Amino acid sequence: GTGPGGRVIERDVQAAAEGHPSYSPAALEAKARGLTAPAVGSGIGGRILSSDMGVAQAVQTGAQTVRGGGEALTFPGAITEIPVKSVRKITAERMFASLSTTAQLTLNTSADATAIMEYRKKCKGSPDEMGLKDVTINDLVLFAVSRVLPSFKELNAHFLKEKIVQFEHVHLGFAVDTPRGLMVPVIRFADTLSLKEISAEAKRLGKACAEGKINPDEMTGGTFTVTNLGVLGIESFTPVVNIPQAAILGVNAVSLKPVMRDDEVVFVQHIGFSLTIDHQAVDGAPGARFLKALCQAVAQFDLTLAV
Repeated sequence: GTGPGGRVIERDVQAAAEGHPSYSPAALEAKARGLTAPAVGSGIGGRILSSDMGVAQAVQTGAQTVRGGGEALTFPGAITEIPVKSVRKITAERMFASLSTTAQLTLNTSADATAIMEYRKKCKGSPDEMGLKDVTINDLVLFAVSRVLPSFKELNAHFLKEKIVQFEHVHLGFAVDTPRGLMVPVIRFADTLSLKEISAEAKRLGKACAEGKINPDEMTGGTFTVTNLGVLGIESFTPVVNIPQAAILGVNAVSLKPVMRDDEVVFVQHIGFSLTIDHQAVDGAPGARFLKALCQAVAQFDLTLAV
Protein backbone atom coordinates (compact mmCIF):
# COMPACT_ATOMS: atom_id res chain seq x y z
CA GLY A 1 0.00 0.00 0.00
CA THR A 2 0.92 3.67 -0.34
CA GLY A 3 -0.10 4.64 3.18
CA PRO A 4 2.15 5.03 6.22
CA GLY A 5 4.19 1.90 6.85
CA GLY A 6 2.90 0.35 3.62
CA ARG A 7 -0.77 0.27 4.70
CA VAL A 8 -3.36 -0.21 1.99
CA ILE A 9 -5.57 2.86 1.81
CA GLU A 10 -8.53 3.98 -0.30
CA ARG A 11 -6.57 5.13 -3.34
CA ASP A 12 -4.77 1.75 -3.50
CA VAL A 13 -8.08 -0.09 -3.62
CA GLN A 14 -9.43 2.27 -6.29
CA ALA A 15 -6.26 1.93 -8.36
CA ALA A 16 -6.37 -1.85 -8.16
CA ALA A 17 -10.07 -1.93 -9.07
CA GLU A 18 -9.47 0.28 -12.08
CA GLY A 19 -6.39 -1.66 -13.13
CA HIS A 20 -3.99 1.29 -13.30
CA PRO A 21 -1.39 2.95 -11.01
CA SER A 22 -2.39 5.61 -8.49
CA TYR A 23 -2.39 9.18 -9.89
CA SER A 24 -2.39 12.52 -8.15
CA PRO A 25 -5.26 14.83 -9.21
CA ALA A 26 -2.81 16.97 -11.20
CA ALA A 27 -1.40 13.86 -12.91
CA LEU A 28 -4.92 12.75 -13.86
CA GLU A 29 -5.49 16.16 -15.44
CA ALA A 30 -2.24 15.85 -17.34
CA LYS A 31 -3.20 12.38 -18.50
CA ALA A 32 -6.55 13.69 -19.74
CA ARG A 33 -4.63 16.23 -21.82
CA GLY A 34 -2.79 13.39 -23.52
CA LEU A 35 0.51 13.45 -21.63
CA THR A 36 2.21 10.09 -21.19
CA ALA A 37 2.57 8.62 -17.71
CA PRO A 38 5.46 6.37 -16.61
CA ALA A 39 4.78 2.87 -15.30
CA VAL A 40 5.95 3.92 -11.82
CA GLY A 41 5.83 7.44 -10.42
CA SER A 42 8.04 9.26 -7.92
CA GLY A 43 5.30 9.61 -5.30
CA ILE A 44 4.64 7.44 -2.25
CA GLY A 45 4.37 3.80 -3.28
CA GLY A 46 5.03 4.67 -6.93
CA ARG A 47 2.16 7.13 -7.18
CA ILE A 48 2.35 9.13 -10.42
CA LEU A 49 2.67 12.89 -9.91
CA SER A 50 2.28 15.73 -12.39
CA SER A 51 6.05 16.24 -12.32
CA ASP A 52 6.51 12.67 -13.59
CA MET A 53 4.58 13.68 -16.69
CA GLY A 54 6.62 16.76 -17.51
CA VAL A 55 4.27 19.24 -15.87
CA ALA A 56 6.26 21.86 -13.94
CA GLN A 57 3.23 23.00 -12.01
CA ALA A 58 -0.48 22.34 -12.37
CA VAL A 59 -3.18 24.76 -11.31
CA GLN A 60 -6.34 22.90 -10.32
CA THR A 61 -9.86 24.08 -9.66
CA GLY A 62 -12.75 22.77 -7.60
CA ALA A 63 -12.36 20.72 -4.40
CA GLN A 64 -8.86 19.27 -4.39
CA THR A 65 -7.23 16.57 -2.32
CA VAL A 66 -3.69 17.20 -1.16
CA ARG A 67 -1.73 14.13 -0.11
CA GLY A 68 1.59 14.14 1.64
CA GLY A 69 3.23 12.76 4.74
CA GLY A 70 0.62 9.98 4.91
CA GLU A 71 -2.30 12.43 5.16
CA ALA A 72 -4.98 13.35 2.64
CA LEU A 73 -6.70 16.72 3.10
CA THR A 74 -9.36 18.29 0.89
CA PHE A 75 -9.35 22.02 0.14
CA PRO A 76 -11.92 24.07 -1.78
CA GLY A 77 -10.78 26.24 -4.68
CA ALA A 78 -7.64 26.25 -6.73
CA ILE A 79 -4.31 24.83 -5.59
CA THR A 80 -0.88 24.74 -7.19
CA GLU A 81 1.44 21.74 -6.91
CA ILE A 82 5.10 22.68 -7.36
CA PRO A 83 7.71 19.91 -7.43
CA VAL A 84 10.60 20.53 -5.02
CA LYS A 85 13.63 20.37 -7.26
CA SER A 86 16.62 22.31 -8.56
CA VAL A 87 17.71 25.26 -6.39
CA ARG A 88 14.71 24.92 -4.04
CA LYS A 89 15.58 21.28 -3.33
CA ILE A 90 19.25 22.07 -2.70
CA THR A 91 18.33 24.94 -0.38
CA ALA A 92 15.85 22.78 1.53
CA GLU A 93 18.39 20.01 2.02
CA ARG A 94 21.15 22.38 3.13
CA MET A 95 18.94 24.33 5.54
CA PHE A 96 17.65 21.13 7.13
CA ALA A 97 21.18 19.72 7.39
CA SER A 98 22.41 22.96 8.94
CA LEU A 99 19.75 23.09 11.65
CA SER A 100 19.87 19.36 12.40
CA THR A 101 23.66 19.01 12.66
CA THR A 102 24.74 22.26 14.35
CA ALA A 103 24.21 24.11 17.63
CA GLN A 104 23.16 27.54 16.43
CA LEU A 105 23.11 30.67 18.56
CA THR A 106 22.13 34.15 17.29
CA LEU A 107 23.45 37.41 18.76
CA ASN A 108 21.79 40.73 17.91
CA THR A 109 23.15 44.27 18.08
CA SER A 110 23.22 47.53 16.13
CA ALA A 111 25.82 50.05 15.00
CA ASP A 112 25.71 53.80 14.50
CA ALA A 113 25.04 54.11 10.76
CA THR A 114 25.72 57.86 10.47
CA ALA A 115 29.17 57.40 8.90
CA ILE A 116 28.20 54.79 6.31
CA MET A 117 25.06 56.69 5.34
CA GLU A 118 27.14 59.83 4.80
CA TYR A 119 29.75 57.88 2.83
CA ARG A 120 27.04 56.30 0.67
CA LYS A 121 25.73 59.81 -0.03
CA LYS A 122 29.22 60.92 -1.09
CA CYS A 123 29.53 57.92 -3.43
CA LYS A 124 26.21 58.73 -5.09
CA GLY A 125 27.36 62.29 -5.68
CA SER A 126 30.85 61.37 -6.88
CA PRO A 127 32.08 61.95 -10.48
CA ASP A 128 31.14 59.21 -12.96
CA GLU A 129 34.78 58.44 -13.74
CA MET A 130 35.38 57.32 -10.16
CA GLY A 131 32.92 54.43 -10.60
CA LEU A 132 31.46 54.77 -7.10
CA LYS A 133 27.88 55.85 -7.80
CA ASP A 134 26.53 52.31 -7.54
CA VAL A 135 28.16 51.46 -4.21
CA THR A 136 25.41 50.24 -1.85
CA ILE A 137 25.05 50.02 1.91
CA ASN A 138 25.47 46.26 1.55
CA ASP A 139 28.78 46.81 -0.27
CA LEU A 140 29.97 48.98 2.62
CA VAL A 141 29.03 46.25 5.11
CA LEU A 142 30.78 43.59 3.02
CA PHE A 143 33.89 45.76 3.00
CA ALA A 144 33.76 46.28 6.78
CA VAL A 145 33.31 42.54 7.37
CA SER A 146 36.28 41.77 5.11
CA ARG A 147 38.49 44.07 7.21
CA VAL A 148 37.31 42.92 10.64
CA LEU A 149 37.03 39.17 10.09
CA PRO A 150 40.78 38.37 9.73
CA SER A 151 41.20 39.34 13.39
CA PHE A 152 38.56 36.76 14.39
CA LYS A 153 39.73 33.53 12.81
CA GLU A 154 37.32 31.50 14.99
CA LEU A 155 34.51 32.86 12.82
CA ASN A 156 36.39 32.71 9.51
CA ALA A 157 36.43 28.94 9.73
CA HIS A 158 34.88 25.60 8.84
CA PHE A 159 33.68 23.10 11.46
CA LEU A 160 34.39 19.58 10.20
CA LYS A 161 33.32 17.55 13.26
CA GLU A 162 36.78 16.13 13.99
CA LYS A 163 38.62 19.37 13.31
CA ILE A 164 38.18 23.11 12.84
CA VAL A 165 39.87 24.71 9.82
CA GLN A 166 40.65 28.43 10.13
CA PHE A 167 41.46 30.53 7.08
CA GLU A 168 43.98 33.29 6.58
CA HIS A 169 41.98 35.02 3.85
CA VAL A 170 38.30 35.92 3.70
CA HIS A 171 36.31 34.27 0.92
CA LEU A 172 33.07 36.12 1.49
CA GLY A 173 29.76 34.53 0.52
CA PHE A 174 26.69 36.73 0.22
CA ALA A 175 23.07 35.70 -0.19
CA VAL A 176 21.32 36.62 -3.46
CA ASP A 177 17.55 36.41 -3.94
CA THR A 178 16.86 35.17 -7.49
CA PRO A 179 13.79 33.96 -9.42
CA ARG A 180 15.22 30.43 -9.04
CA GLY A 181 15.67 30.75 -5.29
CA LEU A 182 18.41 31.59 -2.79
CA MET A 183 21.97 31.50 -4.12
CA VAL A 184 25.25 32.30 -2.34
CA PRO A 185 28.14 33.32 -4.62
CA VAL A 186 31.59 33.94 -3.12
CA ILE A 187 33.87 36.96 -3.37
CA ARG A 188 37.38 35.45 -3.35
CA PHE A 189 40.08 37.08 -1.21
CA ALA A 190 37.68 39.83 -0.14
CA ASP A 191 40.16 40.97 2.52
CA THR A 192 42.61 42.03 -0.22
CA LEU A 193 40.07 43.92 -2.37
CA SER A 194 39.22 47.62 -2.28
CA LEU A 195 35.68 48.84 -1.66
CA LYS A 196 35.30 49.55 -5.37
CA GLU A 197 36.49 46.04 -6.26
CA ILE A 198 34.19 44.37 -3.73
CA SER A 199 31.23 46.38 -5.02
CA ALA A 200 31.99 45.48 -8.64
CA GLU A 201 32.47 41.79 -7.87
CA ALA A 202 29.27 41.63 -5.82
CA LYS A 203 27.32 43.14 -8.71
CA ARG A 204 28.92 40.80 -11.28
CA LEU A 205 28.14 37.71 -9.22
CA GLY A 206 24.65 38.89 -8.29
CA LYS A 207 23.78 39.53 -11.92
CA ALA A 208 25.11 36.12 -12.97
CA CYS A 209 22.94 34.47 -10.31
CA ALA A 210 19.83 36.39 -11.35
CA GLU A 211 20.36 35.46 -15.00
CA GLY A 212 21.11 31.81 -14.21
CA LYS A 213 24.62 32.11 -15.67
CA ILE A 214 26.65 31.72 -12.49
CA ASN A 215 29.60 29.33 -12.66
CA PRO A 216 29.04 26.61 -10.00
CA ASP A 217 32.66 27.07 -8.89
CA GLU A 218 31.81 30.65 -7.94
CA MET A 219 29.37 29.37 -5.29
CA THR A 220 31.84 27.14 -3.45
CA GLY A 221 34.66 27.72 -1.01
CA GLY A 222 33.14 30.46 1.12
CA THR A 223 34.58 30.92 4.62
CA PHE A 224 31.89 33.29 5.97
CA THR A 225 28.51 34.47 4.68
CA VAL A 226 26.55 37.73 4.83
CA THR A 227 22.80 37.82 4.20
CA ASN A 228 20.89 41.11 3.99
CA LEU A 229 17.16 41.42 4.71
CA GLY A 230 17.44 45.03 5.79
CA VAL A 231 16.50 46.23 2.32
CA LEU A 232 13.09 44.61 2.97
CA GLY A 233 12.66 46.41 6.29
CA ILE A 234 13.52 43.46 8.55
CA GLU A 235 14.74 44.66 11.96
CA SER A 236 15.99 41.32 13.33
CA PHE A 237 16.11 37.71 12.18
CA THR A 238 17.91 34.41 12.69
CA PRO A 239 20.15 33.62 9.71
CA VAL A 240 20.94 29.93 9.24
CA VAL A 241 24.62 28.94 9.15
CA ASN A 242 25.88 27.92 5.71
CA ILE A 243 27.59 24.69 6.78
CA PRO A 244 30.41 23.84 7.20
CA GLN A 245 31.05 27.53 7.90
CA ALA A 246 31.18 28.51 11.57
CA ALA A 247 29.10 31.69 11.32
CA ILE A 248 26.81 33.88 9.22
CA LEU A 249 25.99 37.59 9.56
CA GLY A 250 22.50 38.94 8.99
CA VAL A 251 22.19 42.61 8.02
CA ASN A 252 19.03 44.38 9.17
CA ALA A 253 17.29 47.62 8.33
CA VAL A 254 18.62 51.09 9.14
CA SER A 255 16.32 52.70 11.70
CA LEU A 256 16.32 55.48 14.28
CA LYS A 257 17.45 54.56 17.80
CA PRO A 258 17.33 56.77 20.90
CA VAL A 259 20.79 57.60 22.26
CA MET A 260 21.78 59.67 25.30
CA ARG A 261 24.16 62.52 24.37
CA ASP A 262 25.04 65.44 26.64
CA ASP A 263 22.16 64.64 28.99
CA GLU A 264 19.70 64.65 26.08
CA VAL A 265 18.02 61.88 24.17
CA VAL A 266 18.66 62.15 20.44
CA PHE A 267 17.60 59.80 17.66
CA VAL A 268 20.48 58.37 15.61
CA GLN A 269 20.35 56.08 12.58
CA HIS A 270 21.51 52.57 13.45
CA ILE A 271 21.97 49.46 11.32
CA GLY A 272 21.11 46.11 12.91
CA PHE A 273 23.25 42.98 12.80
CA SER A 274 22.26 39.39 13.63
CA LEU A 275 25.19 37.00 13.95
CA THR A 276 24.48 33.26 14.06
CA ILE A 277 27.34 31.03 15.17
CA ASP A 278 27.74 27.28 15.33
CA HIS A 279 28.35 26.89 19.06
CA GLN A 280 30.21 23.66 18.35
CA ALA A 281 32.97 25.73 16.76
CA VAL A 282 32.63 29.19 18.30
CA ASP A 283 31.71 30.38 21.78
CA GLY A 284 29.42 33.31 22.43
CA ALA A 285 32.14 35.65 23.67
CA PRO A 286 34.26 35.58 20.46
CA GLY A 287 31.08 36.14 18.48
CA ALA A 288 30.16 39.10 20.66
CA ARG A 289 33.67 40.56 20.30
CA PHE A 290 33.44 40.25 16.52
CA LEU A 291 30.11 42.11 16.53
CA LYS A 292 31.57 44.83 18.76
CA ALA A 293 34.54 45.28 16.40
CA LEU A 294 32.25 45.30 13.36
CA CYS A 295 30.05 47.96 14.92
CA GLN A 296 33.12 50.10 15.58
CA ALA A 297 34.30 49.61 11.99
CA VAL A 298 30.89 50.70 10.68
CA ALA A 299 30.58 53.65 13.07
CA GLN A 300 34.07 54.86 12.12
CA PHE A 301 33.94 53.88 8.47
CA ASP A 302 36.37 56.57 7.34
CA LEU A 303 39.04 54.93 9.50
CA THR A 304 38.08 51.45 8.30
CA LEU A 305 38.82 52.55 4.73
CA ALA A 306 42.41 53.21 5.79
CA VAL A 307 42.95 49.66 7.08
